[in-house]
Amino acid sequence: MKKEEKYRVIESLTEQLKSNDIFYLADTSELDVETINNLRRLCFKRNVSLQVVKNTLLKKAMENSEKDLSPLYEVLKGATSIMFSDTGNVPARLIKEFRKKNPKPLLKGAFIQEDHYIGDEQLDALTRLKSKEELLGDLIGLLQSPAQNVISALQSGGDTIAGVVKTLSEKES
Repeated sequence: MKKEEKYRVIESLTEQLKSNDIFYLADTSELDVETINNLRRLCFKRNVSLQVVKNTLLKKAMENSEKDLSPLYEVLKGATSIMFSDTGNVPARLIKEFRKKNPKPLLKGAFIQEDHYIGDEQLDALTRLKSKEELLGDLIGLLQSPAQNVISALQSGGDTIAGVVKTLSEKES
């Protein structure tokens, strides 16, 4: 690879790192062409971008990205693929699903909105992360719950409340 090509790759990776708050680093070494193509197809279906990158170029892009990615430098050994996604748990779920039939990819590390996750043992924790939509749904449910309880209590005790008010008004007379 010529120096100009390397510079373009670094520049492209830097822009991707700057514009994405979620990316995973995975070890896809030893996967044959057919298997890696199946992984790429699955990534495409799940709206995850997958690229095989050179560690030295990725490290330079990380240094240029204006984010603190230094904890991930230690995992830049061997073959590395980078997965970009809009949702924090999608790549983790994708890796876990793919590994039901294949030994790899292994999770090297992940960066999710300022948090660093290092090592394959983090995969289960990452699959349990909730997406923005799931969190909003939970929040709306929590906000609706007290209002629904009050409305339910008022509706079920409507006759009782009316009776109490009537009794109190007669008692004062």
